[in-house]
Amino acid sequence: MCGLLALITDPSAEVTGDLVEEVSKASRLMRHRGPDEPGTWSDDHVVFGFNRLSIIDIAHSHQPLRWGPPEAPNRYELVFNGEIYNYLELREQLAAEFGAVFATDGDSETIAAAYHHWGTEALTRLRGMFAFALWDTVEKELFCARDPFGIKPLFMATGSRGTVFGSEKKCLLALADVLGLDHTLDERAVQHYTVLQYVPEPETLHRGIRRLESGSYARVRPGRPPQVTRYFKPRFSPVPFRPGDEQSRYAEITAALEDSVAKHMRADVTVGAFLSGGIDSTAIAALAMRHNPKLITFTTGFEREGFSEIDVAVASAEAIGARHVAKVVGQEEFVAALPEIVWYLDEPVADPALVPLFFIAREARKHVKVVLSGEGSDELFGGYTIYREPLSLKPFDYLPRRVRRSLGRVSRPLPEGMRGKSLLHRGSLTLEERYYGNARSFSDEQLRAVLRIFRPEWTHTDVTAPIYAESVGWDPVARMQHLDLFTWLRGDILVKADKMTMANSLELRVPFLDPEVFAVASRLPVDQKITRSTTKYALRRALESIVPPHVLNRPKLGFPVPLRHWLRASGPLLDWAYDLVAASQADRLIDTATVTRMLDEHRTGAGDHSRRLWTVLIFMLWHAIFIEGSVTPQIREPSYPVQL
Repeated sequence: MCGLLALITDPSAEVTGDLVEEVSKASRLMRHRGPDEPGTWSDDHVVFGFNRLSIIDIAHSHQPLRWGPPEAPNRYELVFNGEIYNYLELREQLAAEFGAVFATDGDSETIAAAYHHWGTEALTRLRGMFAFALWDTVEKELFCARDPFGIKPLFMATGSRGTVFGSEKKCLLALADVLGLDHTLDERAVQHYTVLQYVPEPETLHRGIRRLESGSYARVRPGRPPQVTRYFKPRFSPVPFRPGDEQSRYAEITAALEDSVAKHMRADVTVGAFLSGGIDSTAIAALAMRHNPKLITFTTGFEREGFSEIDVAVASAEAIGARHVAKVVGQEEFVAALPEIVWYLDEPVADPALVPLFFIAREARKHVKVVLSGEGSDELFGGYTIYREPLSLKPFDYLPRRVRRSLGRVSRPLPEGMRGKSLLHRGSLTLEERYYGNARSFSDEQLRAVLRIFRPEWTHTDVTAPIYAESVGWDPVARMQHLDLFTWLRGDILVKADKMTMANSLELRVPFLDPEVFAVASRLPVDQKITRSTTKYALRRALESIVPPHVLNRPKLGFPVPLRHWLRASGPLLDWAYDLVAASQADRLIDTATVTRMLDEHRTGAGDHSRRLWTVLIFMLWHAIFIEGSVTPQIREPSYPVQL
């Protein structure tokens, strides 16, 4: 787990000592991702910057890392962020089939050797999370790739002096003037953020900086733009259960998870686990206990009643025999950490759960260097309650299209909050029109009032239409899962997981997001995912002997945050919100008078605007940090031992 920066110059741009120093300086902005060992490397065309968090083969496997076959031992130079969990098996295979020789005991050399012998097919053989840049000194080509689900980030930009890739956008912004990058604000991306609560890939809020998408790779030669190719296309292909087939199919799920967790436990440092009150993290922790009986688990909660799962997590930890550490977050420290958190994020994400995640990662880093977590289970196994919506809207499928549309028109004049209004409205729409992910906050009317730059032609379908086009003919739940893999999962869930843990120099691993686990989950029929009474039906059945009974059928909560209450009562968060809006210089984009009115209405109980307010407030804070420069977060210098 690390932070990388890779620059390939235009032929007319010479790699000078000054340029190497600029890359080194930019790389230091993400020293929190790898405080154990910084490094740089350059030749006539490429400059690499790197920060290493040492997890496997700590004494060796330094980066940038050099590897080559016997006839060209210095052919490849690599910078790599992530972990390859099946590296031991791949090393044996490469040695047996091709006589590959390795100088270290780590997983980094495996990437270079696999690429040399298998080409781009190597990416489909890697079980892990990764973003890497590999420079071929013979072909003069930079090869960059990202893991299938987008667990690890990779930003990219091309300017007048070359192309740069990096684990964090702030590093690319630091090189914008040096490389001639376009770093103007992308107003369409601002509107997409406000609707979705995150910036969808491949966009960022800076026009000239984009993300290499999940499951994709890029080839770059000096003076040429990146050529991007998708190598992984997830597909849900349900196979109905036959009579008597249930137990063997559930056993497949259990076996895939057991194998994935076993491989995710590979490390030369201590591995812990996040533990909420839900089935996903509890299952991962219970399976991890088989490999580390001294496993430490971690959770967080708030002082307000109803916004803490600590008691349930403690009971789960006791049931599986794990040691447990809990962190209670107060409102004052919550507010004080916000500038630092948004700086680490790079892009605004309006998911309040990322704040407690930041605090529990900080607490966990006092005890361990790696944690396992349950992200990805909902998208793979059907865990979101919204996935049950096709069942509730089924009667509308039998109505003629014109009748459904007329019901939508009937719903419009009905008062907000009136029972049946939302059902009529959503039943009048197609799946493609109504579902754009888990985030629903602003209606078009509300958006028009808040965004001065609102354009009706910039809709969520800009993002979702190409994804839906890949799932025509699938059942509605599978289509929703497929959409979330490309939107909510990689735009919200994995961003907050990566950024909040890396902010604390902590490696987070997600065993559910494993190709072998996905292969099993993708074959589940819809009735094994969603029923009228539960979600993740097959997964719950598969985990009956693994998770404690009090968790098995418990509703999903995650890390609930008392935003609605804190923004209604006098206190640090409400004061901060009013001050932020009053001082904001984002009034060209945001109607601050409307936001102030929303705060007033929420404070007095005239309406519940908490999620909409949070979306706007986080953007304003991001704007103050990265555009105005009026807020300068206090970033601590990371100081952690190499090994825990």
